Amino acid sequence: MAYKITEDCASCGVCEPECPNEAISEGDEYFVIDPEKCTECVGFYDEPQCAAVCPVDACVPDPDHKETREELLAKKKRIHGE
Repeated sequence: MAYKITEDCASCGVCEPECPNEAISEGDEYFVIDPEKCTECVGFYDEPQCAAVCPVDACVPDPDHKETREELLAKKKRIHGE
């Protein structure tokens, strides 16, 4: 499933450069993750990097965007052409 950023976000921006899909951007009140680009870092890292670096644990799985590992790998291929 894609990840999302909760309202607990401190807007520090450490997550944005860590995303290999450029799925994170600055929103109106806090950073947001585009679920169409989020692959949970599958195919890149062993864990979602946004969650790994977030100092306030605001990056969490988004239950509204559940995907299998195969679907996430297909999304990665679609985004990066690999």
